[in-house]
Amino acid sequence: MAPDISVFGRYTYLVTELFWGAIAFLLLRRANALRRAGATILALYPIAYVWDRYTLAVGVFDIKLRTGIDVAGIPLEEHLFMAVVPGLVIAFHETLFGSE
Repeated sequence: MAPDISVFGRYTYLVTELFWGAIAFLLLRRANALRRAGATILALYPIAYVWDRYTLAVGVFDIKLRTGIDVAGIPLEEHLFMAVVPGLVIAFHETLFGSE
């Protein structure tokens, strides 16, 4: 049975983003890929922002356990998500294949 992380209340989504973001950061630093990952994340960010804003607007998903802070029309946590997910993917890729 998975642990109930909703004990963080409205900070639940933020806590999970910070947790996985820290793992991504550490792996990227270990693989010496922070700069490359940052460039990739910045290139992907506008696409992710438009996609996220649209899916929230049409009701594809609803985020309940969030801070309630919106930045540029979407939850703060979603901005972090748009950096953490590609960062984590790149971190694993670089960790597995970066030295080849």
